[in-house]
Parts: sequence; C-alpha cells; structure tokens
Amino acid sequence: MNIFFSGIGGSGVSALAGFSADKGHSVSGSDRLFDSNLDHPLRSQLQRAGITIVPQDGKALSPSYDLVVYSTAVESHNPDLIRARHLAITRKTRPEFLADLVSTYRTIAVAGTSGKSTVAGMLAFLMEKLGLKPNFIGGGRVKQFASSRRAGNYMIGDSPVLIIEACESDGTIVHFNPEHSIITNLRLDHHSIDKTAHMFEKLSDNTKGFVFLNKDDKHLAACAVSNPVYFSILNKSLYTAENIRYFPLKTIFTVKNQPFELSLPGIYNLYNAIACIAFLLEYGIAASGIADVLSAFTGLDRRFDIYLNNGKNLVIDDYAHNPHKIMNLMTTTQRLSAGICFIFQPHGYSPVRLLKDEFIRVFAENLRDSDHLILLPIYYTGGTVTEDVTSAMLADGIRASGRSVEVIEDRKIIFHKLYRWSDYVVFGARDDSLADVARNIADKLKLV
Repeated sequence: MNIFFSGIGGSGVSALAGFSADKGHSVSGSDRLFDSNLDHPLRSQLQRAGITIVPQDGKALSPSYDLVVYSTAVESHNPDLIRARHLAITRKTRPEFLADLVSTYRTIAVAGTSGKSTVAGMLAFLMEKLGLKPNFIGGGRVKQFASSRRAGNYMIGDSPVLIIEACESDGTIVHFNPEHSIITNLRLDHHSIDKTAHMFEKLSDNTKGFVFLNKDDKHLAACAVSNPVYFSILNKSLYTAENIRYFPLKTIFTVKNQPFELSLPGIYNLYNAIACIAFLLEYGIAASGIADVLSAFTGLDRRFDIYLNNGKNLVIDDYAHNPHKIMNLMTTTQRLSAGICFIFQPHGYSPVRLLKDEFIRVFAENLRDSDHLILLPIYYTGGTVTEDVTSAMLADGIRASGRSVEVIEDRKIIFHKLYRWSDYVVFGARDDSLADVARNIADKLKLV
C-alpha cells in the first residue's frame, strides 16, 4: 500500500508510520513541527527509515495514495485532509488504523491512565528476550529498541503477536478487539473517572481472553470486568509482589517465591513489572526465565532519565504530566534528595483546565519545605483551543498552601538560578526539548 501519514511527528503516528514502512509499505508524511524545524532529529530518523517527509500543505497528495492516516490532533481544515477529501482518498484516524492492525494480529492491549507506555515496552522487551518475537507499537520510546532509523516506539517481529499501547485519551479504545488486555490503573486524566471506567469496561468486553488488572486500584475494583486476572502489591491476589526491598535506583522482590530484580526505581515501576510478570506466567513462561531477563530492561526515554548523579548534584528528566504520575515521581525522587528544585511544564490547555485542582493538590501535598517548584508556560503545539488557563493560576493555588513556587516564562532564566539548589527534576509531556533543559542543567552543574 501507498500510505500518507499527516501529523507524522507525533509519538503514536510516527510509530505506525515506521511500523508500516518496515512491513513493506510505501510511506510518506508531513507534520507542521517539521515545517518549522527542518533539522528536527525525528524528521531525519524517519527519512533514514525510508519515509518521505513533505511540507504539510497538501500538495504531495495524489491519486496514487491508497490511504491517508492522520493524527486526531490534525484539524479538519488541515491542507492534507482537504486535498485527500478532494481526491476521494480513503482516510482514517490514527486509532482507526491501529484498530485495523489489532484485528489482524493476536494483540495484547495495554491500557491505564498511568504506566501503559512502560508496561507495553517492558512486555515487548521481555518477550523479545525470551525468543517470542513479538511486534510492538507504543507511544513511549523503548531505549533498547532505538537505532539510527528507529525511535524505539515500535518493533517488527516474526510472530503473530502484537503488543500495543491502548490510550483512552480520544475514546477510540472501545473499538479495539484484542486477544488479551492489561489495565494498569484508573485515575482522573483525560476524562472523568466514570467515563474512563466505561471505556475500560468496553475494552474488557471486547477482549477475547484474559484481562489483567491491578487489584490495589480502588477505581478498577469498581469496574465490571470479564475474565480478570489480578496482580497486586498491597492486597492478596494470584500474582502478588512480596519480600519487597526498595533501593534508590532498583527494586528487589518475589512473585510466587521466585526472586526478581527490577533496574527501575519506585513502587509505580514495581506495579509495571508485576503486570508483565503476571501476563507472562499466564502465557506459560517459566518464572525463572522471566527473572533472567527482567533486570536487563533499562526503561523508556524520558522516564526517570538521570543526566547527573555524581554525589554532589542530581538531575533527572521524566515524562510525568498527570497528577498520579507526578505524585509517583516526586515520592521516588524525594528518597534520593533532601531538597529538590522541580521544573514542570504543563501540557495542553484542555488537560490543565480539567486537572487544575488536582495539579494544585498534588503539589501542595507533596512539596516539602525544602523543595521548590518552577512552572513553565503551558506547552502548546497549535490548533484551535481556548487559552483560558495559565501556569500562573496553578502557581497561585500552590502558593496559597504555603509551598515555594514560581512561574518562569523564559527557560534561560533557570540557568541563572542554578546556584540555589543542588538537585533538579525536569518533567512534562510531549515536549522532547525538556530533555535538553535537563541536559544543559547537568552540563552547567558539572562546571561548578
């Protein structure tokens, strides 16, 4: 097939584009991000994968294309879509195209408001190491899948198994019909808890086999789920982590008397690992075999990436962006340092509008007197949206609780303040340049 991807710079769309190209399809695409930055590293990476990148002006589209796949962030007046409609080319959204792929594989869908990227990537890594040769399409970039021509958010395998990250953000998760599903947790994120619970229940109804559930999650416990298999830490379940020992940068535990070592910190990553272990044990893999490969998994890009840890300074970059993820990140990093400067960039006006009170609460409850919070302006990539919330509104609410917080409009100002703290945690979604902020902080601290 000759497929065009509009919005190819997005994590989900770029994964589908790379996957399609590696499966032998002719692939091209556009993104306004690349139009404004011709040197963007992802643009070059996609080109090295044999994908043609063109301006997002619709001119490259012709009747030779069999299909146009577009990001749900692409507006109806986008030139690519206008041209595709004019030429009567079949059009599908990213999740619609993904749903088609789900139906052609023995698919394992990983859902949840937090952790699904890591669970999907970890499961794909473990199955690959165990010789099961899965296919994988995710949102996050698995470090050990990355190469000069692959970002790490997909992998081609020889088996009929496909592992996907099933995101609930646009509601289309209800159209997936996987063989098995994993649901990590349920919190307020893109939608109300009730609405997301309904979507997870529908995914469960559409799942042919087992649905793996976190038994410790009170909101998931209230869901009507078919064929559940439970994993847990706090409550007894079929797959419960026991004998847990948390270390600053790893966790040791047992499941069914089998010792495991996870090379990632925090209780949230332990939940991610148990979800994978539970699935693989039900899949018929020996516990000892899983233990042999688990410790080799090094995680995803922008998930607890340590840029400096020299005993004097600590600098970490992370993708945390909703209140649940932020709480987990803060709790884990605070075990490493007595005082941290947290630098957070909220993502999107709609999410900030929905989660405003939760953002204020999570920082008010988790910032210590020795911590400081810097809020950057809300990250916005364009499109039609009501800009009626600001980072300053979040700061006002957090400051009212007695916490130390400020808003910095220009990132350059951060580098004039580095003498005030020793340890920094930079976090926020979508914007990969936040990693550059963490890297630059680390580089400057090395010179002090």
